[in-house]
Amino acid sequence: MGATDTTRRQAVRAARGEIPFDLLLTDAQIVDMVTGEIREADVGISGEWIASVHPRGQHTAAKAIHSLEGSYLSPGLIDTHVHLESSHLTPARYAEIVLAQGTTAVFWDPHELANVLGIDGVKYAVEASRDLPLHVMIAAPSSVPSTPGLEMSGADFAGAEMTSLLSWPEVRGVAEVMDMHGVLHGSERMQAILAAGLRSGKLIEGHARGLSGADLQAYLAAGVTSDHELVSADDALEKLRAGLSLQIRGSHPYLLPDIVAALMTLPHRSSQITVCTDDVPPDILLQKGGIIALLNTLIASGLPATEALRFATFNAAIRLQRHDLGLIAAGRRADLVVFDSLQTLTARRVYSAGQLIARDGKMLNAITTAAESLSAQNTMRLPPAREDDFVLRVADIQRGEARLRHIRGARFTQWGEVDVQIRDGRVVIPDGFSLIWVRHRHGRHEDRPQMALLEGWGELRGAIATSYSHDAHNLVVLGRDPVEMARAAGQVIASGGGMALAQNGEIIAHVAMPIAGMLSNLPARELAARFSELRERSQQIADWEPPYRVFKAIEGTCLACNAGPHLTDLGLTDGLTRQIIDPLISYREIMEDTPSDIAKGE
Repeated sequence: MGATDTTRRQAVRAARGEIPFDLLLTDAQIVDMVTGEIREADVGISGEWIASVHPRGQHTAAKAIHSLEGSYLSPGLIDTHVHLESSHLTPARYAEIVLAQGTTAVFWDPHELANVLGIDGVKYAVEASRDLPLHVMIAAPSSVPSTPGLEMSGADFAGAEMTSLLSWPEVRGVAEVMDMHGVLHGSERMQAILAAGLRSGKLIEGHARGLSGADLQAYLAAGVTSDHELVSADDALEKLRAGLSLQIRGSHPYLLPDIVAALMTLPHRSSQITVCTDDVPPDILLQKGGIIALLNTLIASGLPATEALRFATFNAAIRLQRHDLGLIAAGRRADLVVFDSLQTLTARRVYSAGQLIARDGKMLNAITTAAESLSAQNTMRLPPAREDDFVLRVADIQRGEARLRHIRGARFTQWGEVDVQIRDGRVVIPDGFSLIWVRHRHGRHEDRPQMALLEGWGELRGAIATSYSHDAHNLVVLGRDPVEMARAAGQVIASGGGMALAQNGEIIAHVAMPIAGMLSNLPARELAARFSELRERSQQIADWEPPYRVFKAIEGTCLACNAGPHLTDLGLTDGLTRQIIDPLISYREIMEDTPSDIAKGE
């Protein structure tokens, strides 16, 4: 017999009273995810398995007994869609944080790593998460890059790559299909990716931002089965009625009250409703939490705690096709979390595979981390930043005026047009505008940096640079002054990636992320403190206006898969038409000073 067969047989014998349990949890109030009841029972554990859920006092023979009197016992929480890279932590460091909060399993889409490192990025995800007490399931990234033809990342995945990845036992499905345009219009690449997913019999995750009506139906018809890109309560209901599994996410909390109110109007809350974090930065993950914070927001918004927990346990296990998770029942993994209240959820004890691993928000033992792969480092393949690289020019004009297309807004962007003056070969940045600058960092082409005017971000008082920029992760800089922009960019390049703020000729905050230009091997608390300082000091440079113009928006401002204009390493793109657009509409060059110019002192 194999190891699993042996431990299963031991669980059978323990349930029958033939041998003692390894651990007996007594006096608990079990949150029953099937019936919705809160009922009294004891739980016997043998190895990593729940062997028996039985009336209180029925069994007493156990190697260890933990009394949970006055507490509520829930299955471990499951995150159905997450990019660990957004925490900027290595998987082991990430696990230490979320396990202590009650999350015992995650479905990780490592497409950020894959966009930098290709197949090696997925290998890193698998190897770095192996043997952790956090149960990590891997998705095969379908968005490498997210919008072929509009951007260039560090690799290209199509049908062959997906077929190979889906054959790995650690890979449990196709990660979010972001190229909605390719799905709807039958691009050869997307048809091959979807075909590989369908042949594998594994999950196909969606990214259906803004899809409705016929396009939403067509997206489902292609084989996609879930969506986390919810933009409103009506959007959530339409997608649920269409048959998608909803993944209510915590990264957009301002939507949650309306979504809860809409769900509460339904005759019943479907098993198709799950939860996910998607993206959580390290300081927020540590201070507020991941899935646990999302559940508390849902409860505060009016969702019964038993239903919120069911979304994060039983429903999540159904979604992920993991019939060994998500339920306190014999035969399931003994991944459990203990709460002392259902009004506000706080993990008091956490068990993983039958072992007590965390108490009162702290791990009992640190997780041993392996040495980082050198192949995941040295990914900033760029020359030193020069001030002249950050000067916006128009058609080699030294003096004149031009009309330019530009980007308006944050997150939900729109096209704008503006007249600008050109002096000494430089565009004079209009009042109320800033610049966005992008340069390819993966060594696959050597095109010049791309620049565009940015309206709706205010006049930045310094510069912000990042090598973590969804989804191609090229180097992105926002600012107005070339000196400040070059300084921030240079700091990021020199540190092998990360984020930096420059103001008044100085670097005022910096977080190095040398692993793929997006992860740090610092302990979680140290990284969170540095990231929090960077976020706080960013207010000296930008005037943030929630919910859209926020610090986090910097990391997603180049998402070319979304509708509207976005700047990438290939130029100014239109996410709706899938075209690269020339920002120059018209110009007039002034060859020499006119009398009126002389009179103005110009």
